[in-house]
Amino acid sequence: MKRFSPQFNRHSLRHRGTVGVVGMLLLGGGLMLKPALKSNADVPQVLAGDDREKSQANATFRLKQRQEQQRQILPENFDLDRYPVTNKNEKHWRNLLWTTAVVQPQAGFVASTIEQMLTMAVRPGLSDAQKRTLDAAVRVGTQLYLSDPSRYASIGEQFRQTLDRSPDPEWVAMSLAGLAKGGLSPEQIQPLVGRVKARFPNWATTVSLQTTLREMAALISPSATPPLGDLLDWTIAPKQAQLYVLCQQNRAVLCQTVLKNRKGEFVRQADGQLWSMPLLLRSIHGLSWNFVRGETPQGIFRVEGQVPQPDDEFFRAYGQFSLVNLFVPFEPGAKQFVPGKPGPFRGSLADYKRLLPPSWRNHWGIQESFWAGKAGRSLFRIHGTGESPDFFSGKDQSPDTYNWNPTIGCLSALELYNEQGQLLQADMPKLLSALQAVGGKDFTGYLVVVDLPGNASKPIALEAIETALRGGKLSLKTQYQVQERSTITLQKAASQQPEQAKTKFALARNAVQPTIESIVLPKADSAPTSSTEVSIPSPPDQPELNPITRPLPIAY
Repeated sequence: MKRFSPQFNRHSLRHRGTVGVVGMLLLGGGLMLKPALKSNADVPQVLAGDDREKSQANATFRLKQRQEQQRQILPENFDLDRYPVTNKNEKHWRNLLWTTAVVQPQAGFVASTIEQMLTMAVRPGLSDAQKRTLDAAVRVGTQLYLSDPSRYASIGEQFRQTLDRSPDPEWVAMSLAGLAKGGLSPEQIQPLVGRVKARFPNWATTVSLQTTLREMAALISPSATPPLGDLLDWTIAPKQAQLYVLCQQNRAVLCQTVLKNRKGEFVRQADGQLWSMPLLLRSIHGLSWNFVRGETPQGIFRVEGQVPQPDDEFFRAYGQFSLVNLFVPFEPGAKQFVPGKPGPFRGSLADYKRLLPPSWRNHWGIQESFWAGKAGRSLFRIHGTGESPDFFSGKDQSPDTYNWNPTIGCLSALELYNEQGQLLQADMPKLLSALQAVGGKDFTGYLVVVDLPGNASKPIALEAIETALRGGKLSLKTQYQVQERSTITLQKAASQQPEQAKTKFALARNAVQPTIESIVLPKADSAPTSSTEVSIPSPPDQPELNPITRPLPIAY
């Protein structure tokens, strides 16, 4: 049941195109890039054959874009007397709170305003527009609080007030989750859980409360993670490719991705090493997976082909390559979540568990995608990005992943440009090539995300995955080999006819020919605009709350 009416102001394509800046970035292809202290610092040479430029990726456009964001952080814009939280001012706060999430300003007036906005969470009778504004305030408040719980202790205190007094179970759940992630011990979490259960005796009937309280139970009394080899050895459905995204508990650490073909054999490179691509699965707000714009949930996703990158209006959001289409259980649009059963997954939790190996069926974490679908999360994609690594603030705490941008749920590939807007590195082609090699042009399969036990600060090593495979008694034999590609050739259209240009993969000049053929992928041929005009940024729409707006391929 929706908490409020799904009514948002519609934005123009250009206006919205400036805001889909929340893709996570993916490292693949065996190309290592040192963290940059500023945009495009110490980056590789332009990819061979790519002499095209993207105006939205050049230094001039990006500087103006950043300055436009910074200019919004003024005391008068955060003045609640001038801009009270009313229906009329919904767009103002919607845009300004998104800018706050991107810039993470340290000015005291920002935290003070958000703190005052959070006091409204205890009021009854708020309008739908006011609730939507407070939703955004709670998300950004969580982001600031988690960045420095001591500095933003006043926001933490408002979370406690919300937990004790708000009639809205979603805000109560978000406040409890934020406080717990802010460093509370199990002994400190336990009484908060008791207070929530006392206030909401029917908590098990509300997805946000039920899942948050289950998360708290897992923090208070952690259970052992089942053997990784069992998960890697398991076949969800016959003749389906499976991507495994293996993450650390700290989502600021890169995840490692490996691929299994439709015969159940892991894809390897020509030298026998596992094919792999690191990914970053971190929410810009630091929210838990069970909330809109939270972390990418663990569990099973259906993979169903690719979505062509819409056009240059969405370059900043998704880069210039096609997106991989993902579905969680219950999400409309899936052709066959379970092969042989048309349509989305509509089964019970027991039905979902049967897609997992027996040893994993009662593991709470692997059930997250089931509950995320129940909560209405949707439109997860794997995609690139046209944004600069330094567009988002607050990344200095994770220098190893500086070149990867946060997301609001999606998984996205590393895509870097120089100051002229020329492509330096792109990893979506590697993923698309591998998926098409094992599944054809219209590939299908599954993606499984799992958090590994422990508090490691580095991605899981391929050697550790090999050990898990041997422990799981899985045959290491493979029929497919994928040659690493260190260069990408962007093939120009031969004519000005209105047909799609082609993006073609080229091997390095001295590379050995792989056992699979290079694959030509479609790409939009619209030329980048020459204008460097910057419109005031606005956050992406929430498709599950706004069905009348043109849906975008971006996760929530």
